[in-house]
Amino acid sequence: MEQALSDIKVLDLTHHIAGPYCTKLLADYGADVLKIEWPDGGDPARKMGPFLGDEPHPDKSGLFLHLNTSKRGITLNLKTEAGKKIFRELVKGVDILVENFSPRVMPSLWLTYEELEKINPKLVMTSISNFGQSGPYRDFKASELIIYGMGGAMNETGMFDRYPLKKAGSVIQYQVGTMSAFATMIAFFASQAQGSGQHVDMSMFESQMGTIDRRMSHLITYKYNNETSYRPDPELEPPGFPYGIYACKDGFFQLTGGFVFWDRICRMMDMPELLDDPGFSTQEGQRDPENLERFSIIWYPWIAERTKLEIITAGQAAGVLCGPINDPGDLVNDPHWKARGFWEEIEHPVAGKLTYPGAPFKMDETPWRASRPAPRLGEHNAEVYSELGYSGEDLERLREQGVI
Repeated sequence: MEQALSDIKVLDLTHHIAGPYCTKLLADYGADVLKIEWPDGGDPARKMGPFLGDEPHPDKSGLFLHLNTSKRGITLNLKTEAGKKIFRELVKGVDILVENFSPRVMPSLWLTYEELEKINPKLVMTSISNFGQSGPYRDFKASELIIYGMGGAMNETGMFDRYPLKKAGSVIQYQVGTMSAFATMIAFFASQAQGSGQHVDMSMFESQMGTIDRRMSHLITYKYNNETSYRPDPELEPPGFPYGIYACKDGFFQLTGGFVFWDRICRMMDMPELLDDPGFSTQEGQRDPENLERFSIIWYPWIAERTKLEIITAGQAAGVLCGPINDPGDLVNDPHWKARGFWEEIEHPVAGKLTYPGAPFKMDETPWRASRPAPRLGEHNAEVYSELGYSGEDLERLREQGVI
C-alpha cells in the first residue's frame, strides 16, 4: 500500500534525538530517508544506552535503533573536499535536507542553504539548533535541562516552596523533532506550489514559548498581574478528598474526587452508606481535617488491598476521573496497546528481533510502516554511491582516504 510520503527524498544529517526523530517520522510514513554519518563512530546516539543485553555496541543502542527505523545509511566525511563534492551530488537529487548541527558548522563547511540552493533551487532545508540561526544566544551551548529552564517550563513544574523541577525524559527533544517534521512538510508543500525551496530555522528555545501547554497564558498573566511563579502553593486548600496520587497493592494511581464527585466515589467503593454523610458529601465537611482523618481510615485500607487495575476498573465504571501510574512493564503489557496493534516487531541483523513503539497516529489509506531496521554504520554505502556512478575501486580509494 502506498504511504503518505512515498517518493519524497530526504537527506538526514542529524544526530542524537530531536533531528533523528524528525526524520524518523518522515521515513516511517514513506519518505526515502538517507542518513549520513561520520565514518569515525557515526551518530553519537550509537553510544547511548540502554543497550541490548547491557552490551555497549554501535548496533545495539535501543535509542539509536528506535530513532532510525526505515532509513538507509551511509558514511561521509564532510570535512574533506571529496566528501563535500559527494554531498553536493546527493543534494541535487533530494527534496529535503534536515540537519541539527550548531549554527556555525554548516557555514564552516561552505554548505549553507544559500550555497545548496544554487545546486537545488527547490530544496527545503531544515536546521534544528538550540537557539536558532541568529540572535545573541545563537552559539550558546545547551542541553535538555537548560532549554527546559530557559524556556519557562521549569518555572511551572514542582511545588511553590521548593526548587523548580524538570519533567523526566527528553520531552523537549521529542517535541522539537515532531514540530520539525511538521514545519518541514509545510515548507515542502509550499515548495511544490511555488517552485522554490526555503530554509526552515527551528529553535529549540523558541519551541518552548507559546507553542505548548499553558506558557502563553502565563506570559499574559505576567503582563497583567506581574505574577512570576505558577507552581502550586502547598498552603492552598486541596480541592477535597480523595484527590491526588496514591499507593495501592501493586503500584500507584491518580484520582480526582472531592465533594462534587462524592456520589461517584461511593459507587466506586461500593459503600452507599457513606453517601449522605455530611462530613464527606459537602464542601464544608471536606474542609474539616477531622473528616479527612475519618475518611483516611476507610480509604487507605480499601486501596491497599486492591491492584491498580481493580481500582481503575471500579473508578471508571462509576464515572470517576482516575488512571494508573504505569511503569514500562505495564505499558508493554497493556491490553489497549495490543488491541490497537501499537507495538511493531522489527528484525535487525545484529540486535535481532525487537519490539518497537509503532505509529504515533493512524491513517487508514496511507499507513505508518517501519520498512527496515535502523542501518548499520555505512550499511548502504555501496548501494548509494553506485547510484552516483562510483565503482568498487572508487569506494576503496575513498575509504582509504577517510572520506567514507
